[in-house]
Amino acid sequence: MQTVVANLKGGTGKSTVAFNLALWLLESRRRALAVDLDPQRTLSDVLEVRQEEGFEPMLEAAPDLEAARARAGDYDEILIDVGASDMAALMAAVEGADRVLIPVPPSQADVWSTYRFVTRIQEQRGARERPEILAFINRADTHQAVRETDETHEALQQIEGVRLLKPRLKQRMAFRRSFSEGLSVRELEPRGKAAAELDALAVAVFGRRRKKQ
Repeated sequence: MQTVVANLKGGTGKSTVAFNLALWLLESRRRALAVDLDPQRTLSDVLEVRQEEGFEPMLEAAPDLEAARARAGDYDEILIDVGASDMAALMAAVEGADRVLIPVPPSQADVWSTYRFVTRIQEQRGARERPEILAFINRADTHQAVRETDETHEALQQIEGVRLLKPRLKQRMAFRRSFSEGLSVRELEPRGKAAAELDALAVAVFGRRRKKQ
C-alpha cells in the first residue's frame, strides 16, 4: 500500500507525521519504506540523524518515486512525504497512491487549503476509486476551552469525498523532540500522551498492530 502524506499548505507537520507513522509500522512488524519527495528534505534529514545515532530499527528510504515503486513488492507499506512546492511531483505521487493522508492544523486557512487539495485530487482521480482521501487534525490545541480545533473538525466534515479520522495529534513537545532527536514519540515517551495519540491515528489508518510472534 502506498500512502502519500501531503497538504498544499506548508507547516502542517506532514514530515513529522510520516516519520512517526513509518516507525510505528516497523514496530508493529510491518515492512515500511519511506520516500522523501519534498524539496526541503526534512524527512531525509531526520533519517540521517537516526542513522548517525545508530537507532534501531533502521527505516529504509528510496531516493525517488520510481525506485520506490520498483521495490513495492518488498514492503507492506510505502510512505511518501511530498511538498506542494513541487506540484508535479505531488500529483505524480497522488496518481499512483492507494491513500492520501492530509494533516490539517486547526485554522480556517488550513480548511480552505484542504478543500482546494481535495478538489485537485478528485479532478485528477476522475471516476476511479483510488486514492482514498483521509484527513485528520494535527497540532490540535491542548486546552479544552479553545474552540478552533472543534470548529475545524466541523468544517472538514463538510468536504465531500474525505474520510475524516477521529484521532487527533495535539501540539506536544514530544513531536518536536521526535524530529530533532531521530526517535519516534513512542521511543521517546512510550507511555506518554503523544504516543497514545500516534497509536490511535496509526490504527485508524493502517489497522491494528501485529502481535509479535
